[in-house]
Amino acid sequence: MKKVMLIAAAAVLATATVLAQDATPAGAVSSKAHKSQEHVLSREELDKLLANPNKILLIDVRRPDEISKIGGLPVYLSVQLGDLEKSIAWIPKERTVVTLSNHAVRAKRAADFLRSKGFTVAGAVGVQTYEQQGGTLTKVAPPPAGAGPLRP
Repeated sequence: MKKVMLIAAAAVLATATVLAQDATPAGAVSSKAHKSQEHVLSREELDKLLANPNKILLIDVRRPDEISKIGGLPVYLSVQLGDLEKSIAWIPKERTVVTLSNHAVRAKRAADFLRSKGFTVAGAVGVQTYEQQGGTLTKVAPPPAGAGPLRP
């Protein structure tokens, strides 16, 4: 009897997990399996774009804890993938967009979404791949505990 109850409990838990993974909040970019055709930029391609910062906008779709742990590029707009649609009014259309995530999976989804909304997208970048190819990431160490607010 215990074995049957354990199997039933495991089945309920597995079903709840699958349903939770498939649920996408209203207005969020879907995180379901996504077949993107978006171009993943190499380090050389990104560095070429970074040479003209007045023409591009970097949008990092990672969580803040990922950015602080792994590092990122010096200047970017931080918008989590699930918040991209409701934040679209803040993104200037006159700049070419490059989307960022750890290995370009979320960045490709974000790039596809932005392209579908009329944005010019140069491609997606995985910052960890960029770093492995010789690119430099900016890493900001959190202040020590009790350091207080920054002063001018």
